[in-house]
Amino acid sequence: MNLCIIPARGGSKRIPKKNIKIFCGEPLISYSIKKAKDSNLFEKIVVSTDNKEIAEISKIYGAEILWRPKELADDYAGSDEVFEHAINELNKNGKYKYACMIYPTAPMLEIKYLKEAYEKLKNSDACYAFSATTFDYPIWRSFRITNNRCEMFWPENYSKRSQDLEEAYHDAGQFYWKKLRCKSNEIFFGKDSIPIIIPRYLVQDIDTIEDFIRAELMYKVYCDNFKS
Repeated sequence: MNLCIIPARGGSKRIPKKNIKIFCGEPLISYSIKKAKDSNLFEKIVVSTDNKEIAEISKIYGAEILWRPKELADDYAGSDEVFEHAINELNKNGKYKYACMIYPTAPMLEIKYLKEAYEKLKNSDACYAFSATTFDYPIWRSFRITNNRCEMFWPENYSKRSQDLEEAYHDAGQFYWKKLRCKSNEIFFGKDSIPIIIPRYLVQDIDTIEDFIRAELMYKVYCDNFKS
């Protein structure tokens, strides 16, 4: 049996009420809830929150609610801690074999990648599977700015062609599967994880208003050209 956790606290500072802000006509969190339901992967879909308005909207779209403690509702609480709290609260009888955390800010999540991650994890000795994507520019030619001057992190790569530099990946911020009976001291981005590569046109962090506007524009193009 599989458990889905959607972490959604109410204290977003840069985008007030981000998780329930209207995104292309629907509350942002509704997209994640609907994708989880439509995937038919989960026996239980739960929103972990501290906020009554988020809770009420989430229930309308078919999710159950887990109220998180105050120490997991401030600006410093990590999603890993929230995920573990939910698993501990909801799996006391050990009936779930897999848990998946889906971010409430992933409107372009495609079910096929969610299923791919589950199948690959289930048929492996890995403990985790998560969404990842490529950087759109080689990080090996990046630089910092100090006192209004540039300093390359890796000056030896200055003259190298982009195609000669190794591809680098980062978290796509959509979903994170965990095999609950698998023991590992690794982080999600470690050797016990299977990365599921998502195309960049389906990936957009939503941390600022600019991000939000960009994500809406991307979603509209996505719906017109890719969404079945």
